[in-house]
Amino acid sequence: MFALRGAARAERVFACGAAAGLFADLLLGDPRRGHPVAGFGRAAGAVERVLWRDHRGWGALHTAVCVGGATAVGVLAARAVRRSPAASVALTAAATWAVVGGTSLGREARAVGAALEAGDVELARELLPRLCGRDPQGLDADGIARGVVESVAENTSDAVVGALVWGAVGGVPGLLAFRAVNTLDAMVGHKSVKYRRFGWASARLDDVAGWPGARLTGALAVLAGGRPRDAARAWREDAGRHPSPNAGPVEASFAGALGVRLGGTLAYGGRVEHRPVLNARGRVVRVSDVERAARLSRRVSVMAWGVCVAGRLLRGRR
Repeated sequence: MFALRGAARAERVFACGAAAGLFADLLLGDPRRGHPVAGFGRAAGAVERVLWRDHRGWGALHTAVCVGGATAVGVLAARAVRRSPAASVALTAAATWAVVGGTSLGREARAVGAALEAGDVELARELLPRLCGRDPQGLDADGIARGVVESVAENTSDAVVGALVWGAVGGVPGLLAFRAVNTLDAMVGHKSVKYRRFGWASARLDDVAGWPGARLTGALAVLAGGRPRDAARAWREDAGRHPSPNAGPVEASFAGALGVRLGGTLAYGGRVEHRPVLNARGRVVRVSDVERAARLSRRVSVMAWGVCVAGRLLRGRR
């Protein structure tokens, strides 16, 4: 009986704490300075300076130290407050706020969209790198808008839904571990000369950690986008053609839900990539689609909270 009560309390803690954290993100967004994720990034950079070798094994050690450290912090913090439901809710809320970034995602997307609406393509090019790493200089207004929509889709999974999924699975340690994995992938998981081997472990771990959140994001985009048949068809036909196992389902379902084409040729840091077109039956992305993508991202995020809470409650009852 005591174990059942403890489990029920844990489900309520997650439900209330995650809701409070999402509400705090809605009100506050990400701070310009002193963000906990930025602090983790600095710590991971310091570890990298000590461990870096052009070798997969050293990269795996770097990943283990950084992700293990973040997870250990979550475990210790959760144990410290486990006797107090109020403190546990507050800790979950703080961790959720720290690891999700839906409000800042929408804010940055809308800033680029506003510049495009005003006809200021140069300003839009300056703002685009805040959302994604592609080279904006060769992009026209529609190309920038397409980049924003793709980034909103992918980061809905990375910045919100994936974190909620792992929070539902592992509580505060799960939240922190997922954000650590995702941050490391952004830092060292790309295929540059320096990180091709060293960042391999971080990139592969991010693929594994992001798998459930990406599928949930895709499914919710199908339900929330207003074009369920188109979104489901685009996911089924095109997701597997994307080079990323997790970005594929998310971007394809968003493309179908919004009725637009995503993918194609793009440039990252001077490297040109020719990606397959997602939802080829859709139209070219327009500037007005930036706002539509941001609204879809918000709906998906709220629905993801509900699904994760329901899943946690069902697990507790079992």
